[in-house]
Amino acid sequence: MPSTTTNTVRLSIIQADEYGPWTTTPAPRRETDLQALQARLYADFADFVGHSDGYAFYSRFDNMVGVANQIAPEEYERFQERVRNRYPITVSIGVGDGPTPLAAVESATEQLQAAGSAQDPNRQEALRADDALDPENAHLTVGHFDIVDVTGSITDEESVVDAHTTIQRSVMDLKKHLLAEYESVAHFVGGDNVIAICPPMRTEAFESIVEHLRAETGIQYQVGIGTGATAHEAGHQAKHALEECRETGTRVVGHGTADGHRRRVEDA
Repeated sequence: MPSTTTNTVRLSIIQADEYGPWTTTPAPRRETDLQALQARLYADFADFVGHSDGYAFYSRFDNMVGVANQIAPEEYERFQERVRNRYPITVSIGVGDGPTPLAAVESATEQLQAAGSAQDPNRQEALRADDALDPENAHLTVGHFDIVDVTGSITDEESVVDAHTTIQRSVMDLKKHLLAEYESVAHFVGGDNVIAICPPMRTEAFESIVEHLRAETGIQYQVGIGTGATAHEAGHQAKHALEECRETGTRVVGHGTADGHRRRVEDA
């Protein structure tokens, strides 16, 4: 279960102001234009948090999630200014701290909702935040999951639509399990990859997660685990650990995990 350590992670919620009404005013806008705007906005946000070793996840595109332990809440004003100058919309931001990723995202959501509805014309460029995180003591765990031999087992065996459906179903099961059992926040990041932001967890917890997915969905995942003060630091370790999974055929490899050493788990 999650650690009781306080203030381990800071998450931000970025939400487009009055986006729904804008997409239909003065008339419904072309879908491809909206998709292009969303993609550019996400790219700008990823660049913004990336400069501070953070991670960005697109969520619902008009809503995005940032993992940014090293970004002070007031620094988000620079991103709001960038959006105001480059886009026909503005964004509001909620920033939350918490002992687990779930607690942080709930706090960020509450901060944002307290500023007004997403479709309230009077809410523009709101910035609400907790301010309790000590960056020197911040710490998080990243689990980088992917499906074992997705090309041979799914991509080369099913149509593009069927493959997408199969992967998305298993991804949803993974995300729900991580949230319910470990208060972890996971996001699909393309292909067959899922990145989970977790509280401090022992390697055995990830073994249990991988086995749960295999038993429930019939799909075998592998996961690399990393820890660090920032998403980049933890995520970079997780990427290297995942490569070790791929090279050695192991299913769980942890670098710097809560049990204090690297752990490999062979196939059952």
